[in-house]
Amino acid sequence: MRTSNPMMKESIFTQAIAGSETMTLQGAVNKTVALLALVVIGASYSWSLFYNQGAAAVQPWMIGGLIGGFVFAMITIFKAHWAPKTAPIYAVLQGLALGGISAFFETRFPGIVIQAVGLTFGTLFALLFAYKSRLIQATENFKLGVFAATGGIAVVYVVGFIGSFFGWQIPLIHESGTFGILFSLFVVVVAALNLVLDFDFIERGHGVAPRYMEWYAAFGLVVTLVWLYLELLRLLSKLRDR
Repeated sequence: MRTSNPMMKESIFTQAIAGSETMTLQGAVNKTVALLALVVIGASYSWSLFYNQGAAAVQPWMIGGLIGGFVFAMITIFKAHWAPKTAPIYAVLQGLALGGISAFFETRFPGIVIQAVGLTFGTLFALLFAYKSRLIQATENFKLGVFAATGGIAVVYVVGFIGSFFGWQIPLIHESGTFGILFSLFVVVVAALNLVLDFDFIERGHGVAPRYMEWYAAFGLVVTLVWLYLELLRLLSKLRDR
C-alpha cells in the first residue's frame, strides 16, 4: 500500500527493527499536542512583539521564522529519523512566523484570528470524526486526487512567487472578487482533505513504524494545520474585504 502524501513515505513502515519500540496512536497524539504548544509559544512572542514594539520589530522574527521553518521542514522530510530534534525547532520557528502574520491580519481585520483558529480546529475535529466513522476513506484514488490538487496549488504558488520578483502576479486569485474567493475556498478544501492523509498515515504506522515516527507524523499533521490556518486567514480576509 502506498501513500500520495510526499511527507508520508511508505518506506518507514519497513524500518522498525525487531524488538524495538514502535509508533503508537497515543504517542503521535502527544507529540502533536507538544508541537502545537511550541507553535503557540513562538506565535505568542512575535504577536506580543508586534503590539509592544510595532511592525518593524517583528518583521525580522517573522521572516527568520518563515525561512528557518522551511529549512527545518525540508530537513525533517528528508531525514525522518531526525524528527525528534528538528520537528520541535520547526514548530517554534513556524510559530514566530505565524504570530507576526496573524498580527498583521488582526490589525486590518479585528477578530479574524480567533475565527481562523476556531475554523481550523473545527475542521480538524470534523474530519477526524468523518475519518473514524468511515464517512471519508483514504482510498488510493482519494490519495492521488488530493496529492494532484495539492501539487497543482503548489505550482501556482511557486509561479506567483517567482513572478513577484519581476513585478508580475497571477491575476484574480489574490483579489477579493468572486474568482479569488472561490480559489481560496478550493485551497481550503484541499488543505483540509490533506488531514485525512495525515490520519491515515498515523493509523497505519501504529505498531509498525519505529517510535521516532511519532514525531514525524506529528510534524506532518502540524504542517497541514498551519497551511489550513493560513488559507483560512486569506479566505476570511477576502470575505471581509468585499
